[in-house]
Amino acid sequence: MGTDPLTLVDLLRVANKPGFERWREQVRRTGGCSDPIHLQGWTITKDKTTSETLYAYSTQAEPGGRLRVACGNRRASRCPSCAWTYAGDTYHLIRAGITGDERKEVPTTVRDHPRVFATLTAPSFGPVHNRPTSGACRCGTAHLEDDPALGTALNPERYDYAGAVLWNNHAGQLWQRFTIYLRREIAARAGLSQRALADACRVSFGKVAEFQKRGAVHFHAVVRLDGPDGPDTEPPGWATVALLGDAIRAASGRVVVLVVGAGAQPARTLRWGTQVDVQPIGALGREELTEQAVAAYVAKYATKAAETTGTVDRRIGELCELDRLNLPSHTRRLIEACWELNADYPDRLLARWSHMLGFRGHFSTKSRRYSTTLGALRQVRADYRAIQERRERGLPELDPDDKESSTLVLAHWTYAGHGHTPGESWLAATIAQDIRQSRELVRELRAELEATGAVGEW
Repeated sequence: MGTDPLTLVDLLRVANKPGFERWREQVRRTGGCSDPIHLQGWTITKDKTTSETLYAYSTQAEPGGRLRVACGNRRASRCPSCAWTYAGDTYHLIRAGITGDERKEVPTTVRDHPRVFATLTAPSFGPVHNRPTSGACRCGTAHLEDDPALGTALNPERYDYAGAVLWNNHAGQLWQRFTIYLRREIAARAGLSQRALADACRVSFGKVAEFQKRGAVHFHAVVRLDGPDGPDTEPPGWATVALLGDAIRAASGRVVVLVVGAGAQPARTLRWGTQVDVQPIGALGREELTEQAVAAYVAKYATKAAETTGTVDRRIGELCELDRLNLPSHTRRLIEACWELNADYPDRLLARWSHMLGFRGHFSTKSRRYSTTLGALRQVRADYRAIQERRERGLPELDPDDKESSTLVLAHWTYAGHGHTPGESWLAATIAQDIRQSRELVRELRAELEATGAVGEW
């Protein structure tokens, strides 16, 4: 079974406890969440006209007197189940901005708008072990793809760890200024003032942050040109993929963030790295840049943080905690640099974000008119589940056009804890695996049907 004795004992306790089937149903409804939120409380649905109680529920009858709901954490390292849902939502959000989706209020005509997939990287802070096209690293070794040395400093004593964490810490500001300069560059190429540009064209984007093995953040973004009112309007004739690509490259080179000197640290001028990649989406001969592939790529990194560098996915309360953590040397030195610089830059909260190697921005963001929102996607899912539950309970269906509901819902909920016992964690992981396998089977079946043109019949 591959479980330690204590987990096995707790597993048997859970499986033989009264209410086990209901507990399992609760966990299945969370998708096998690794760290569910426990709630205690009640809800009552009454008919407004007759005051008749149509439905009543209390957690008193639940296992342990608690209702378990999904934690909603986006990080795959914390909860693979909830991260899967988050990645799915991000995929649909990004894809709607690339292909359009009338159900998400994005017209399919955005397919004809100029769209590119851009990657902006960090500059060098010192040579690191890598896998160049020549096959041999500077150290003389041809590293394997999974070599833990990849991304670590060739000479740790000369690597600019302070510069690396300060760059990560200001990466959000670099992106913000990039979007400002991008609009200026587009206006200049169109021969317009910035005010006139706003009346002719709008820049929309959806982006995600990714950590490189060396511990530096870089951004992947879908950037699109629309008409003045967003995706519903056609961009002007001068708005082309080539113009957009040139503007992105020029704007990234102009961005500067100045960091004043403090303590033993010199003043720094932060810039983007020279490696700026801009590719048309769906370009001929570039199968990896299909619309679906770009959306999937962005969604993949929306559920990851800095864990790829070997760091932890929780805040570090004290620097002495590092002695209890098995961290790679390169990663540890980045974290230590955050703590060492914290007093010199108190407003940057470097120690608080040391587990993120200084980065304190959002991993996934979008401009207002790029496409739908994560909140809207979640609301659609919540409304669908509410309709299902009302049918199961025999309650009257809600009329979306009727502002006044015929029912009144009273409820009271309190937080009662979170998580699983060791045995519950093992069982929840098994449930999550079963759900993932079922989803994969459905996905494969749908792909086969789409390939044969029979998906509509299915």
